[in-house]
Amino acid sequence: MLPECAREVSQDSQLRAVLPPWAQWEINQPTFYRGRWEEEEEIVADQFSFDVVSEVNMQELKNALDQATKEIKQRFDFKDSKTEITLKEKEKELVVVSDDDYKLKAVHEIIKAKCVKRGVSLKAFDYGEVEPALSGTVRQVAKIQSGLASEKAKEITKAIKDSKLKVQGQIQGEQVRVLGKSKDELQSAITFLKGKDFGIDLQFTNYR
Repeated sequence: MLPECAREVSQDSQLRAVLPPWAQWEINQPTFYRGRWEEEEEIVADQFSFDVVSEVNMQELKNALDQATKEIKQRFDFKDSKTEITLKEKEKELVVVSDDDYKLKAVHEIIKAKCVKRGVSLKAFDYGEVEPALSGTVRQVAKIQSGLASEKAKEITKAIKDSKLKVQGQIQGEQVRVLGKSKDELQSAITFLKGKDFGIDLQFTNYR
């Protein structure tokens, strides 16, 4: 018996023998490419995926900081204080200035409480060292998480691989795409990643 590929070639030869020249192109090279395209479409159709990202809802963060500023202005212990809370959106930075270390810590506690209320993860902030500032004040800058750093993306894909789940992680810029043939496996991957502490806040988007 002829192999499958040989039978297909034989059938194509028979068709070409009875078709006029202008129609023979339809069953010539496109026969191979058509099969290849169908195979690729089938592979893509069988794959489900979601994206692992790390982003902050900037509007909710603004709301939290506005509420923090309002509370500070109303509190007696901050009367005549030089406290300032500045959000630099383009630089993805939060700058906090206050009279001294004690008041600076109090400001952070207020910001944390407001962020939790607005659903902004505290893992979104990477605080730097406290520095001396103008007029005897102190200053601290926090980087706001925006996208997955290369090291974190590699850490996540390695964790996925080590989990032995039937899914695959692919780094795509500042996010990780997780692919699998089973929606149940993808759900298991989400549960697995939620249970791990990567030191940053993760969201799971574009589930499809």
